[in-house]
Amino acid sequence: MKSILDNRPELARQVANVAEVGGYLWQKGWAERNGGNITINVTEFVDDEIKGMEPISDNMPIGTTLPHLKGCYFFCKGTNKRMRDLARWPMENGSVIRINDDCASYVIIADNPVKPTSELASHLSMHNYLIGSGSTYKAAVHTHPIDLVAMTHNPAFLKKDVLTKLLWSMIPETRAFCPRGLGIIPYALPSSVELAEATVKELAEYDVVMWEKHGVCAVGENVMEAFDMIDTLSKSAQIYLTAKSMGFEPDGMSEALMEELKVAFNLPK
Repeated sequence: MKSILDNRPELARQVANVAEVGGYLWQKGWAERNGGNITINVTEFVDDEIKGMEPISDNMPIGTTLPHLKGCYFFCKGTNKRMRDLARWPMENGSVIRINDDCASYVIIADNPVKPTSELASHLSMHNYLIGSGSTYKAAVHTHPIDLVAMTHNPAFLKKDVLTKLLWSMIPETRAFCPRGLGIIPYALPSSVELAEATVKELAEYDVVMWEKHGVCAVGENVMEAFDMIDTLSKSAQIYLTAKSMGFEPDGMSEALMEELKVAFNLPK
């Protein structure tokens, strides 16, 4: 069977990067069963032949109207599909979708009629916000890091920027490579429009958001960048939790030291 990736090396590279990150998420224990999802905007890699492809699915509702996505194309992990399988066989565990002109529904165009992630409303809402705001970000990654999710079970960490400052203070790289910090979203029903709307609101200030008692969602220029931010935050959480398990509260870097980093690396916050 011919694949949409055949003779399209740039598109194939994008999907291969998603598969690679999917493997990392599984290896880290962040993607139990079918947990987590990834979407990337691949519109720039779409040629006239792809634009002329007939759908291989019925029209399916997004659950909300997203005006900036008209005619856009996305590669999406499939619902009820495992990250470990996405890593090995991306086009059997994900699909390419096209947003219809009504901006409220989509069709699958390749390679197989794999229905996208159940969190599609949240993911596409993020992409709609990114395009509407003029961002060049193309990727959204949602996963379940054990350490970060555990920290959301402490109400003290759910106050604005408390967790950001704590994690920034554990190691300089976190302050440098996740410079906008970590937004917090109170628990909302997974897959709900409410969760999608709350996520978009936080993206005005953050590139990474925590869904309380659920997981992390990050956006970036590409899927590797989005993964790297989550990975860096997780390292800080591990440092904090390791110190606590040793019986002491880690000092962390002082406000003065973090301000020094901000100036030295020209960071936004």
